[in-house]
Formats: sequence, C-alpha cells, structure tokens
Amino acid sequence: MSEYRIERDSMGEMRVPANAYYGAQTARAVENFPISGLRFPREFIRSLGMIKKAAAETNAELGLLDPRVAEAIATAAQEVIDGRWDDQFVVDIFQTGSGTSTNMNANEVIANRATEILGGERGSKLVHPNDHVNLGQSSNDVIPTAIRMAALESIERRLIPALQKLEAALAAKAKEFDRIIKIGRTHLMDATPIRLGQEFGGYASMVAHGIRRVQSVREHLAELPLGGTAVGTGINTHPEFARRAIARLAAWTGLPFREAENHFEAQGAQDPLVEASGQLKTVAVSLMKIANDIRWLGSGPSCGIGEILLPPVQPGSSIMPGKVNPVIAESLMMVCAQVMGNDVTINICGQHGNFELNTMMPAMAHALLQSITLLANAAVNFTDKCVVGIQARKERCEELVEKSLAMITALAPVIGYDKAAEIAKKSFETGVTVRQLLLQEKLLPEEQVNRILDPWKMTEPGIAKE
Repeated sequence: MSEYRIERDSMGEMRVPANAYYGAQTARAVENFPISGLRFPREFIRSLGMIKKAAAETNAELGLLDPRVAEAIATAAQEVIDGRWDDQFVVDIFQTGSGTSTNMNANEVIANRATEILGGERGSKLVHPNDHVNLGQSSNDVIPTAIRMAALESIERRLIPALQKLEAALAAKAKEFDRIIKIGRTHLMDATPIRLGQEFGGYASMVAHGIRRVQSVREHLAELPLGGTAVGTGINTHPEFARRAIARLAAWTGLPFREAENHFEAQGAQDPLVEASGQLKTVAVSLMKIANDIRWLGSGPSCGIGEILLPPVQPGSSIMPGKVNPVIAESLMMVCAQVMGNDVTINICGQHGNFELNTMMPAMAHALLQSITLLANAAVNFTDKCVVGIQARKERCEELVEKSLAMITALAPVIGYDKAAEIAKKSFETGVTVRQLLLQEKLLPEEQVNRILDPWKMTEPGIAKE
C-alpha cells in the first residue's frame, strides 16, 4: 500500500497520507501553517462534530440531502463528537483567521468516514466535504458557533462546578476559623484585629461573586451565528436551517442555544468572546489575590507571618533540607497570569472584526478555551491540595494581635487620636505592648483597659465607651 494517496481540491493535486481521513485542503493547510504545534482542544472538536451532525439531519429533514448520505454523515459526525478521530484534526491554531482550514478539516474527515460507511473508498468523495458535509454552512458561521458552544459547555460543565467547590471549601474554613482572632493588615502593615474566619469568608465571597460573573456570559455565548453563512445574509442555506439545527444543538447539550438576533453582528464581531474573557480575567484576579494572601499567611513558618499552616505536598528545595514551599498557591498564581495574558490576546483579536468577519477567531478560540480549562483545573487542584488542608496556628495569631500597635485604635474614641498615637509610638520604641504600657502608666483602670482592648469586640462594629 502506498504511503500517500493523491487527492484534488480547487487548487490542484495534493499528496495526503494514505491512512488519513482528512483530504487535500487539510494537507495543504498543514504545509502552509507549520507554526506552533498547537491544535484545537477536544471541546472545540466535539462542538464541530455536533454542528455537522445537526446540519446533516436538518438538511435531510428539509429535503436538501439524500437521507442515506445524511445518515452516514451523522454517524461519522457522532464519532467526531465521541473523540474517535481527534488525531485527524491536524491544522495549527495559527492559520487562516476565519478558521476555514479547520472547518474543512472537519468536513474532510467526516466526508471520508461517511464514504467508508457507505462502502466507498477513502478519497473518492462519494460523500463530498463541501457539497454534502458543509451544505448550508460557511466557515464564517460554523467556527464562531463552535467557539461559543465549546466555551459555554466548558464553563457550565467544568469551570462553574470547580469554582463552586472552591467556594464551599473556603466557606467551610471560614466557619472553622471563626473563633480565631488575628491581626488585620492594610498596606502590609498592622491594622485592627480581624477573625481568621472573617478573612476566609471574604475569600469565599470573592469566589461566589466570580461564579455570578461567569454565569452572566450565558446569555450572549448562547446566541449562535449558525445560518449566516458567508457574510450574515444566509446565502445558500434554507431559511429554516438555522432554527432547526440550533434546536438540535440545544437539545443535545441541554444548554439554551438560540439563533443570533442579528447575523451581521454575530459574525462581524466576536464581542461575546471578549466579554467572557473579561469575566474570566476578573476571576483570575480574585484567585491571584486569594492564593497570594494564603501564601503570605503561611509564610515562615518560623520567621514569617505564619498564622496558618499549608499542607506539605512536596520538598521545597534541592539544597535546603526540610524546606516546604507553597507550591499549589504558586501554581494557581501562574495560571491566573496566563489567563490575564490570554485576555489581552482576545481583546486584540476582538478588534479585528473587519466588516463582515472577524479574522482572528482561531487564536481567540485557543486563548478562551485554554483560560476556561486552566481556571477549572487549577481551582480544583487548589481546593483539594491546599485549601481543605489549611490549619490555623491559633497561638501565633493571638501572639501577633497582642503585639500589634493597632490595638490602640479602640482607645482613640476614649483618650483621643493624638494621645493614642503617642502611646503607640512609645510601645514601638520600648517593645512593651500597648496593654502593658497602659497598665504600667496607670492611664486607665485595668478593668477598662481589658474591656476596651478586647480583641473580639474589635472584630465587630461598635465604639468603645468610657
């Protein structure tokens, strides 16, 4: 058997690997774009398969496609959906801006597989990639539809559950640590006391807000461009095609997909992808803050803040025995940095909706889907390997509270700001705590000092009274 077979496209002959299901246009694209080695991810290929299956069934239903051919295409497309032919999707991410090469990659794989199903020879075009598999479609509406479908499915199935798991773990720690009083910090300097549980409750709330932000992108991601074909007019497609095909996609996924209100907007601009990335960036900023705070709170453990202990998951140094580092938090922080960088990429790509088509869609797809995957995976990892195992160092927290000059804040309404500042300064210079200094100098009765300097009361609203 020959190592290659010869196929033809509109530009002439091309050598195609003999065992490949893709054809001439895909082989040409492989030669044209030897850029990165990056490929479209599984969730995108799955969405492409669903679009091709929905198109075949709809076109048969509308009397535009032979039922036998449609059935073979649907069967082959289902195999794509199931991941059977992922190794046949070989075109680089950095390709034609419309994603035409990848759309044709799908068309050729499905056409050749459908040809086999019907008893034909691979490469014979018994089932034609353009005339049959791509019937009623264009790369210009298929690719943005696949991106939106893949993004929304990934958000719903992976990212939101991952964030909900993290929120629940942080909320559990907030409850567990609610009786532990520690020093607050602003500008990295001592501030008034706070409960460790309040601090973790703030983190849980940040994640909860992030979940709602991500959920807000559903409305626009669910609006699909399919049916606009080349420029949004719907040329060469049945007027009922989009509605019926998208109804199938909604039923199969259980997601509220619907036809775009305006196909010219849906193809000329990719604002839903920009919006979704913006919300992912906000989540990344939140998670960066949480991970960095937890890293600092566990610093030391002897010579840093050391108010919490992080789970030891691996040796921290190749030279310093016994060193353990906050590696899970650092991993999450790097993910957050990548997501923020992806957002910049998506913002730039989104600006290139020139007239009736955005011409940077593959890069947008890669960056957006990578961001969703990274955030989902890192959030689960951070939850399982860091948050759930965090322990509070109660004695350390209490020690730092008592040493803090900020304890004097509760006395300011009683003795005045200037006098309180003078006491704080003297406490720092002498190394004597604020409480001890007040008692030594008999500025106030001991009972009043202890009542006003009760750290627990400082963690709730109220004004000290004489």
